[in-house]
Amino acid sequence: MADESTSESLTDRLRTVLDGRWGSTRDAVRAHITDRHLLPRTDLSLAEYRSRVLDEMGAMVPLGFPAAGFAPAHGGTGDVGAAVTAIETLGYGDLSLMVKAGVQWGLFGGAIENLGTDVHHEQYVRGLIDLDILGCFAMTETGHGSNVQSLETTATYDPATEEFEITSPTPSSRKDYIGGAAAHARYAAVFAQLVTGGPGEAPVSRGVHCFVVPIRDEGGADLPGVQTSDCGFKGGLPGVDNGRLMFDRVRIPRESLLNRYADVAPDGTYSSPIESDNRRFFTMLGTLVRGRVTVGASAGAAGRFGLALAVRYALVRRQFQAPDGEHEQLLMDYRTHQRRLLPLVARAYAFAIAQNEVTAELHRLQTADPDDVDHDRVRLLETRAAAIKSGHTALAQQAISAAREACGGAGYMSENLLPLLRGDIDVFTTFEGDNVVLTQLVAKHRLTSYAEDVEGLDAIGWIKFVANMATDVALEKTAARQVVQTLLDDSDEDPENSALTHPGTQLRLLRNREDHLTRTAAARIRRARDDDADPLEVFADTQDHLVKVGEAHIERIVLESFVDAIGEVTDRETRTALKQVRNLFVYSLLENDLGWFLMHRHVSVERAKAIRRGVNDLCGTLRPHAGALVDAFGVPEVCLDVPMLRHG
Repeated sequence: MADESTSESLTDRLRTVLDGRWGSTRDAVRAHITDRHLLPRTDLSLAEYRSRVLDEMGAMVPLGFPAAGFAPAHGGTGDVGAAVTAIETLGYGDLSLMVKAGVQWGLFGGAIENLGTDVHHEQYVRGLIDLDILGCFAMTETGHGSNVQSLETTATYDPATEEFEITSPTPSSRKDYIGGAAAHARYAAVFAQLVTGGPGEAPVSRGVHCFVVPIRDEGGADLPGVQTSDCGFKGGLPGVDNGRLMFDRVRIPRESLLNRYADVAPDGTYSSPIESDNRRFFTMLGTLVRGRVTVGASAGAAGRFGLALAVRYALVRRQFQAPDGEHEQLLMDYRTHQRRLLPLVARAYAFAIAQNEVTAELHRLQTADPDDVDHDRVRLLETRAAAIKSGHTALAQQAISAAREACGGAGYMSENLLPLLRGDIDVFTTFEGDNVVLTQLVAKHRLTSYAEDVEGLDAIGWIKFVANMATDVALEKTAARQVVQTLLDDSDEDPENSALTHPGTQLRLLRNREDHLTRTAAARIRRARDDDADPLEVFADTQDHLVKVGEAHIERIVLESFVDAIGEVTDRETRTALKQVRNLFVYSLLENDLGWFLMHRHVSVERAKAIRRGVNDLCGTLRPHAGALVDAFGVPEVCLDVPMLRHG
């Protein structure tokens, strides 16, 4: 739907920017969503819904996207970016299918692909692509979610039989919320503490490692020593069979250890090419970053879906008399409604473009020759994936809730999909990393400048490290992107003296905020340590500050991605529209944090007033393009064919 004569061509050009490198993949998945009518349902029982989603996974196999995530040598086609983009685009349809597919091919398959060696690739990859082998990803425990290093499940090696014994020693070691564990999975990638000792050595824990464990027979019955249970109804995602797993001395062969980074010899001798236990652990987890990237991307798609529904509704729904006296006024013509939705649309553009960058970097690193991979770039990707996942999932949740409310009573009807989307998206802020924990992680990396010395440190060790740092923490003075550096050089050192619509001014404001927050967080930690405060207390007392640092970093890197992308656009009309969207993104986030900018004197009172006026002005400027902006998201028309849009 569009409400201006030039919108069709503008929509197409904007969609090309948003679709990015794997636009053809997005189009193929859009067509598949349309052909299969892949929408959330309310007319199925739990068992029927789960069965339907499994069937729909099977229908995806011939499209080739499941194979794209695996190396050609292992039975795949080696297009990681296409694999991530395909699952992301399922966010425009049924998120149950997206999550189920992500568990099978992204998490379970990713563990086999990235932590296993040739024997595992030959045994499992082709079967898990074709769904002949159904698996789940058993990391989270009832008592341990984000703190993976403290998982309690054990895998104790017995050299007499050359087997590992998998055991859940406590109630809190139960594997919990595991997608696929309730009904369909036959295997689990189980994360457990590896316990072994070589000849003459007492068995000791070697840290968390991953094992392939059969959990059901071909008839679906639990194997001996395995106890599965069903999580039942959840707040959303009814098509995903989340379950729980307990193990009672389950025996698996030595070869079931995914041994790319560590191995156990027949006599129990432990070996690893990575000497440091912490570095080995974080290296193993780092190879699984694809799941975090996919979750952020798919949430973003769902958020855009919700915004498309709400904006389209606002372009057909009328309420109260219009100035002409002949009609009632469209919802989108009210400034309050514009303010409710259009800043979120602008934020969706910014994050979609930043997400595309993360996907492209993931593809580059995971398809490169391992000997050519830069470790620093891997660590930077892990941090950026955490940042964008946190920001994108939070945006999706906010956008869908705002969209529901903006559609009034119609938005509360399941037939119009928004309540179903809201239930399905809710868990995205906590799985693949709780957003608050991830935001703190981003801040910790900022404060320590990715120093290798801090990799794996607990809260106490990290606080001590920061407190003893000899140099000040500050943003790099030179931007990594040439276009960003050029714009910074072209703007006044004092943002107060530059036009707020100048991208260099916008970049400087966000960089200055992040720099200020980072410096003061480091100083706060040092002062507390100088006073001999307990490190754990220091960490607890500064968590709010760390979250603020992380949030500022996320918004800064997203803006830099957006600015960079606009610099690549040659069409004048498209470029102008994207600049207006960028301006609204920046003005609205400045407005949301105006108290901080005023309190720390990064903007004057007059500029603060201009920011508030600017949000209104930009909403008015973008109002004629509202339809084109959301149509450019490319949500399939079948997903937007809901009663409230048919009847207004």
